[in-house]
Amino acid sequence: MLLASGVNFGMARTIPHMVGIAFGFGSLLLATGFGLGQILEASPGLHFAMKIASGLYLLWLAWKIGTARAIGSRESGAQPFTVLQAAGFQWVNPKAWAVGIGAMAAYTDPANYSVTVLLVASAFMLVLAPCAVLWCGMGTSLRGYLSEPTRLKWFNITMGVILAASLWPMLR
Repeated sequence: MLLASGVNFGMARTIPHMVGIAFGFGSLLLATGFGLGQILEASPGLHFAMKIASGLYLLWLAWKIGTARAIGSRESGAQPFTVLQAAGFQWVNPKAWAVGIGAMAAYTDPANYSVTVLLVASAFMLVLAPCAVLWCGMGTSLRGYLSEPTRLKWFNITMGVILAASLWPMLR
């Protein structure tokens, strides 16, 4: 998504999206580490409902990306994610939940649990920041190449299909 945002909006307009991902994922990790992950594991119905809602949202988002036909400009009406939208997206992203629950299960120490939850969340946020800039930067570097409408159309279709396909593991 940051690659597509970099293509469509450039680096500066994608900064709120990147900040939102860091805060959203960080808060999800903390919530998971401090009990929300256990609630989801103990409530199969809630877990299933969240999977369905998340999957539908991601399919809608894949459709929006795949059908975009112009590089986002202020005149086109297209807007990059805000900080709150990007943060909220982390909470409906099934891949973020899987990583959050897995990270807390694998990397926390029961003998020093609270400190290790904070360390895991901090480590992920520190690694996430340069990765987000890299993905957005790759998208920004493609802006010139994708300024040709046919290339942009196929790029956006490909990004939409990849996002939809990323849901496949969730169907198991």
